[in-house]
Amino acid sequence: MEDYKETYQRLIAHAENEVIEYKTAENQYDTNKLGKYLSALSNEANLREVDYAWILLGVNDKRQAVGTQFLTDDAKLQSLKHDIAANTTGGLTFREIIPIEVDGNRVLMFKIPAAPRNIVTKWKGVAYGRSGESLEPLSQDKYDAIRYQRPVDDWSAHLVEDATIKEDLDELALAKARIMFKKVHDKMPPEMVDAWTTEDFLKHSGLLTNGKLTRGTLLLLGKTTSAYKLAPAVPQITWTLVNEEGRKIDYKHFTIPFILTVDEVLAKIRNLTMREMPGGTLFPEKLMQYDDFIIREVIHNAIAHQDYTLCQRINFIEAPDYLYYSNAGTFYPGTLENALDALKQQKFYRNECLCKGMVSFNMIDTVSSGIQTIFYKQKERHFPMPDYEINENVPEVNVKIYGRLIDEKYVELLKRDNTLSLKECIWLDAIQKRRPVTDEALRILRSKRLIEGHKPNYIISQSVAQKTHQLPEYTKQKGLDKTKLTNMIQQFIENADGAGVMLNDIYEYMKDTLPSTKSPESKKKMLSYLLRLLKLEGKIHTEGLRWKVGKS
Repeated sequence: MEDYKETYQRLIAHAENEVIEYKTAENQYDTNKLGKYLSALSNEANLREVDYAWILLGVNDKRQAVGTQFLTDDAKLQSLKHDIAANTTGGLTFREIIPIEVDGNRVLMFKIPAAPRNIVTKWKGVAYGRSGESLEPLSQDKYDAIRYQRPVDDWSAHLVEDATIKEDLDELALAKARIMFKKVHDKMPPEMVDAWTTEDFLKHSGLLTNGKLTRGTLLLLGKTTSAYKLAPAVPQITWTLVNEEGRKIDYKHFTIPFILTVDEVLAKIRNLTMREMPGGTLFPEKLMQYDDFIIREVIHNAIAHQDYTLCQRINFIEAPDYLYYSNAGTFYPGTLENALDALKQQKFYRNECLCKGMVSFNMIDTVSSGIQTIFYKQKERHFPMPDYEINENVPEVNVKIYGRLIDEKYVELLKRDNTLSLKECIWLDAIQKRRPVTDEALRILRSKRLIEGHKPNYIISQSVAQKTHQLPEYTKQKGLDKTKLTNMIQQFIENADGAGVMLNDIYEYMKDTLPSTKSPESKKKMLSYLLRLLKLEGKIHTEGLRWKVGKS
């Protein structure tokens, strides 16, 4: 067991630095500040490759023990650990909080674990760091240094000691792998590749180490019956078909060899031929609901970047108008913006061995251009941009690919405009989906008069709507003017022939005419306002719970 008094003496031999913090805290200390310091010291410990950082409460800047009465109850100390965990990335908290006595003074030692590799520790959504003795938001260079750390261990490169080529590799998978290898390495004479033994072929593909098969080899080329040799990992892709209500109506599990089963999974998709856009506008030619490259690229990425140590399967959901992919593991580029930035190439992969094989077999590329290509292809097809759901606190990446059009003429116009960048198209796509965008994005879109409205209810501008024949949609979003709305209400009440109508009936009649950007509650408030106007003008009145025409 660690002697914490000895640890204390070792720590105070050093001045305050990026991984040691001294605080007097005689009676109380702000829990929020503790959370910020935990974030900062955890991140700095990661960067300095030490296992732990420390906060010593009850010690002054001269490294003298002055004592603290902060949280003298052990139960409250444990509760503090729980409260801190509720607001940090991945629930990271103090490994231990140790009270010790130094020269008759009570000192609290907070033991802080280093941030996990590739994961920045945040407190209430903000990452902190140190600059000398100062506490401040983590600088971008430090943030990137943590996010892009090379994994300590490549799970896919581990040898499967009891696996052999004859017993565990699928012959059809090997045959396809050779065909794809020759396409990628087209400068090699095909006959030379054909002449290689299986061992030589696997060596050239990066899937054989010291004559042994790796986990990556089994994932790509292994027999279905050999999947158990990868346990406790779950080498499985599950396809699920859901209807409009999200109810599951069919499913199937697929396992290795992934070089073959990807085709089997994709064969399940009902990729319909689209001949006509909503509203009657014909496509210039037949267009498939989903681009083949896109659906393959996303599932190949899921295989390549899955964190197999988390023992989860890859999920692939097919709905009537979208495809949804989910794989375990953090998003290595950090943000979607990084993935789309041509200057920020992927430096390494989570599963280097597996990815070498996938590159050799033309399943992924070597310059990390796949995600960029997905976005450009959706842009060229005039379809909505993919949705990447990335939550740093949850080791999971979800991708949604749309198979339907949203405001097709509007999107088509924007994507024919050479002055608009892909980034601007992504912002506009977010506006169409009622998603938040940055203030800078809003400023740029406003400057080009592409959007109007007030935060957060932005809509496409009237000028764009006119150019793209979207006045009906624009009107639906913005609503009719006040006079037209009151006329509609008055006419509806008149049609009751003196019987009058209930408020709920008026709402049901008007709700789809009121601005679509408003919530039901806001629509009801607006309707009440319009009814009051008509009543003040003497055009309608109430009798009991019914509205009728004329003065009361």
